[in-house]
Amino acid sequence: MKFLFTPSSHFNLANLFTFVNITAGLMATYFITQNNFFIAIILAWVGGAFDIFDGKIARKYSLSNEFGIQLDSFADFLSFVLVPVFLIFQAVYVTSLSSATLILASVISIYYVISGLRRLIHFNINADAGEVDKFFTGVPTPLGAIILWLVYLSHIYLSVPAIVVIALMGIIGWSLNSKLRVPHP
Repeated sequence: MKFLFTPSSHFNLANLFTFVNITAGLMATYFITQNNFFIAIILAWVGGAFDIFDGKIARKYSLSNEFGIQLDSFADFLSFVLVPVFLIFQAVYVTSLSSATLILASVISIYYVISGLRRLIHFNINADAGEVDKFFTGVPTPLGAIILWLVYLSHIYLSVPAIVVIALMGIIGWSLNSKLRVPHP
């Protein structure tokens, strides 16, 4: 069991938590395809919880390494970029938009995905294993996902129109690579 606390191990404790995040994201994607949005959202939040803990474990036990940084960004891309965009596309856009507006929603969804990917790549290029800045430049992808979940809930419970959801997704996508300073918790 020494591998759990060995920084060079691809299966150290922090990375195992990241693998659970990836698993939750993949399962959420499956449930979205089945139009079971409730379970998908629960799984996305489970992935988010494991994302919080993988970083804390990596710092506490000095398990940070280049593999873990890349793995965590892959998990973030899946759980905090693809899953919320896919959910909103299936649950909001497909069910309530005409063909012409669905094209706009598709373009904005792709823009959001590319923005999230760009942010994570930029973060990885500038990341040092084990280092944590006091501020993020731009909205981090987990926070972007939380805001998207709130937009989704606003559509469901407050009847926010789908066109407003599209606009908000575009704004949130822009914020991922903006110069906004967001405190690191």
